[in-house]
Amino acid sequence: MKSLRTLVVVHSTLVPPDSLEGYTEKQVDEWRTEYDVISTLRSAGHDVRTLGVLDSLTELRAALIDWKPQVVFNLLEEFNGIVTYDQHVVAFLELMQAPYTGCNPRGLLLSRDKVLCKQLLAFHRILTPQFAVIRRRQRFAVPKRLRPPLFVKSATEDASLGISQASVVEDMQHLRERVQFMHEQIGTDALVEEYIEGRELYVGVLGNQRLTRLPIWEMRFGSMTDSQLAIATRKVKWDRAYQQRYGITTGLAAELDPALLQKLDRLSCRIYRALHLSGYARIDFRMRADGTVFALEANANPNLTREEDFAQAARAAGLGYKELLERIMQLGCQYRVEWRDYGV
Repeated sequence: MKSLRTLVVVHSTLVPPDSLEGYTEKQVDEWRTEYDVISTLRSAGHDVRTLGVLDSLTELRAALIDWKPQVVFNLLEEFNGIVTYDQHVVAFLELMQAPYTGCNPRGLLLSRDKVLCKQLLAFHRILTPQFAVIRRRQRFAVPKRLRPPLFVKSATEDASLGISQASVVEDMQHLRERVQFMHEQIGTDALVEEYIEGRELYVGVLGNQRLTRLPIWEMRFGSMTDSQLAIATRKVKWDRAYQQRYGITTGLAAELDPALLQKLDRLSCRIYRALHLSGYARIDFRMRADGTVFALEANANPNLTREEDFAQAARAAGLGYKELLERIMQLGCQYRVEWRDYGV
């Protein structure tokens, strides 16, 4: 790929240093994705500038006008502390006629709102756990069709924020307590869904119109299942000591028969298109022992750290980390935004 003027947009607190020297592993983990992306693009010969964004688009607008980047590599996951506002930053990039990496505003809107996402999946007759949303400042009411065990999560937050072993409840009293926790401590509406016991599978997808499915990845819960529920809690995903204690790993999913692989391939592409996703995404599934597959959610713009699931799955498909990032840049440059279609 030819060298491109690339503006990497990150959260203002996650602008990484030029070197890892002198930093602890815990410190590096805070901005590992940003460091991996920026350092890799620079080593590949791209002209890279980094811009930290918090609650203002003034500096971003100035950078777009003055430097005229050929592509914006978007690593923002929120704006002014609000997760669902990242879509507005991407919409701003479109208004400024700046090519950008990752998902478009519509796809971000539909996938970030987990309730709306599940409603769309149900409309398209894609099997997903039965669910209900309990909104803040509204009367507590759970449909009778939902029976314990139930899984309580945030309706909008990602990265397993607010998810722990206590998220799976067996009775109405604990359900009420967990919903209250979600409302008051996490500050979001609560999504209550039936708990699906089984294997947790992740399917990475690349593309705009033509889609490429990456090898299927699986969360392996190790010895954790001896005494706890096999769910992807905050600790399971991000606590290294916890992962090592229980032998929790992720890797290529084994012993999946060809029919199931075809089913996951079709489901992933259907979900990707139903949610109007673009660039790259990860679709999360649960599979029961009898082979029944449930779509859990879609993650637009998933973690791009070199050693995380998406990049590892791409590597298993023969796509190295540098090649993956450049493929994402190509997809961003090729995405058919309205201003291109109308020749603005």
